[in-house]
Amino acid sequence: MDFQAILPDDRIARMTTSGLWPGRLLIDALDEAAVREPDALVLVDQNSMTGQSTRMSYGELRRYSVRLAAALAAHGVGRGDVVAVQLPNWWHHAALYLACVRIGAVINPLMPIFRERELRFMLGFAEAKVLVVPRAFRGFDFPAMAARLRPDLPNLAHVFVVGGEDTETSFESRLLGRAWEDETDCDALFRDRRPDANDVTEIMYTSGTTGQPKGVLHTANTLACKALLANELFGFGPADRIYMGSPLSHQTGFMYGVFLAIHNHAACVMQDVWDPVAASRAIAAERCTITVASTPFLGDLVHAPAGTLADMSSLRLFMCAGAPIPRSLVAAARRSLPGLYVMSGWGMTEMGIATATYPGDSDEKVIDTDGRALPHQAVRVVDENGVLVAPGVEGRLQARCATTFVGYLRRPEAHGVDAHGWLETGDNARMDEDGYIRITGRAKDIVIRGGENIPVVEVEELLYRHPAIEDAAIVAMPDPRLGERACAFVSLRAGHGLDFAAMGAWLAGHGMMKQYLPERLEIVEAFPRTPSGKIQKFKLRELAATLAPMVTIASRGS
Repeated sequence: MDFQAILPDDRIARMTTSGLWPGRLLIDALDEAAVREPDALVLVDQNSMTGQSTRMSYGELRRYSVRLAAALAAHGVGRGDVVAVQLPNWWHHAALYLACVRIGAVINPLMPIFRERELRFMLGFAEAKVLVVPRAFRGFDFPAMAARLRPDLPNLAHVFVVGGEDTETSFESRLLGRAWEDETDCDALFRDRRPDANDVTEIMYTSGTTGQPKGVLHTANTLACKALLANELFGFGPADRIYMGSPLSHQTGFMYGVFLAIHNHAACVMQDVWDPVAASRAIAAERCTITVASTPFLGDLVHAPAGTLADMSSLRLFMCAGAPIPRSLVAAARRSLPGLYVMSGWGMTEMGIATATYPGDSDEKVIDTDGRALPHQAVRVVDENGVLVAPGVEGRLQARCATTFVGYLRRPEAHGVDAHGWLETGDNARMDEDGYIRITGRAKDIVIRGGENIPVVEVEELLYRHPAIEDAAIVAMPDPRLGERACAFVSLRAGHGLDFAAMGAWLAGHGMMKQYLPERLEIVEAFPRTPSGKIQKFKLRELAATLAPMVTIASRGS
């Protein structure tokens, strides 16, 4: 596929000369570590489907990546082909990315919570040639879903199932169980297929804000640059070990878990189903030192019942993003984990971490801001005319980063980066006199629930199709744990009724995954509107701030 990457020559030259784009692939770091310390630990996972944990060395991961690369090539995967991976935090995810890099293929991580509605679009839009899924995860039958999707996806040549029972689609039988590397001249294959560090290596979908998600394109250089900046931000050293409970199908999990660990010849400890007790045990057993996650993860660790958690004294840094950090949570974290530094930050799939607080910053900075720009990253706040605003004044947040992505899949017109490199983030913010920002709202109409973006427009469109609904709007309700939950405001057609359960059944019946379902329904006679007729959502948000959810995802079951 022609990814139409937007990479001006002057940007390549500037970033290369500065050393921020090292021109290396992640397999280079893997292969070096496998030669120097083949028995050194690289990955630990916990497979909740099998109940087994896997501990993998650099030597083992290199061998698996070579075998998988040869196997994928033998199944027709060529340079530039897309391999979609819908897996939990299992070692297979990392091995598949490395295999793709060896043969110039492009990985497309997909959240395990996605169902047919999302996958039909994502797989089709990316023209995925391969899809890798688990046999089951959280009780869901992924092979059956893939079978239902196949007729609508003419480019999808292969579906491989991790833990699969059908030998025709089994990941283990078809890819791992045969010594493909002995049947292939791997030296020649990898030499011919080796991608350039400025080639697209990853497509990561963002949750849609205009009805469809966008595929963010990253190269080996933009990813490696994130790792370089993270090293400086985290003070990463040889003794550090990463714990990752965030999904690898999010940039947080993949970039600041697997990629950062391998880049530094370090180890990453992964968890596939979040549970604070299990997390504490993994952190204690492996002596993990660093983690990056949304704020609710920290809240769950801090507020777990007394005596249930293992010793987490090895954990020195917790990077929180995706939701503000309550003052009470920082205080509770210091009481329960006195050696832990809680760091706040802001970023996007498009560029990774752009701003953060630093050790030594005051509590006010950590709690009341989203940090200041990292070295080689820049942010600014402008008015509607693009003019810088004064400190403390709200405006549009723009970012210019060494790590900025290289375009959206098949949507070059949506790039949003001007001639001077400034990206319209879609967020509104204030900046103080010290350069620290606070996200104050979003021009993009989304709700962020526990770090997961809810595509508001998509939910609203389905509500509009309901025969009882005249008008609909989704806004965020503040939530002390998850940051936000979704509240649906609707007006009804004459003679019709609607209750909360019926709304949920309607959305679920149209393929909407449960994490996107509104958690409160408010029926209004009329919406507040502008003179031009647009719904004034800020007034709905003010009302939603006084409400509580009618149901939570946890009460629906996982």
